[in-house]
Amino acid sequence: MAIIKKREFKEMNEETLRTRLAELRLDLAKSKSQIIVGGAAANAGRIKEQKKTVARILTELNKMKKGGV
Repeated sequence: MAIIKKREFKEMNEETLRTRLAELRLDLAKSKSQIIVGGAAANAGRIKEQKKTVARILTELNKMKKGGV
């Protein structure tokens, strides 16, 4: 799954953002669990990007909720 770019946020509606948020959280949980059971992450830098993207999506959803769009 590709990380979302800033300009793509403006084109997405709330439902799409919530769907992508759920997908990213699932991928992040899988990556973390892979590390916990003793395996190495396939791409350790991807975890950081996933966390940042989750935060960006939550920020955009909060902006939409407050009517700041």
